[in-house]
Amino acid sequence: MFQTLNGFFTLWKFESDATQKVLNQLTDESFSQEVTPQNWTLGRIAWHTVTAIGVIASQTDLSFDSPTQDYPVPTSATYISESYKKASNALCEALKNQWSDEKLKEVQDVFGQNFSNSELLFFMIQHQIHHRGQMTILMRQAGLTVPGIYGPAKEEWAVIGREAPKM
Repeated sequence: MFQTLNGFFTLWKFESDATQKVLNQLTDESFSQEVTPQNWTLGRIAWHTVTAIGVIASQTDLSFDSPTQDYPVPTSATYISESYKKASNALCEALKNQWSDEKLKEVQDVFGQNFSNSELLFFMIQHQIHHRGQMTILMRQAGLTVPGIYGPAKEEWAVIGREAPKM
């Protein structure tokens, strides 16, 4: 877990930038992509990724402006992408202004489980990664280009003149 807020900010910057890259690739038309009718659509997962920042943070004493309602799902990819950027920035500003490193040690009930604030921030990052993975699968199914996250994506290997490694 995080010992300092700067530790969180370093990892959050990388992971939120990666999530932003994914959200920036979405189109309004891609939002209806789904695995099955019983599962969330790409648009629903994208919006949930935005709202989860405020929902998870609401379990603490942090106060900042962020959407927290999963429904209705907006129909604009641009709106969702911009909303994510605002929520991510608002979270970081709230942490800088309202918490100290010492605050990371505090433990509280979060959705029925005891979490330190440090653990909660780590969970927030894991949650982003989890849903980003779901989105990239649905993006491929929708015919969108998936950006590289932890290395080049298939399309990026082609640009650098190499074939993607076989996994």
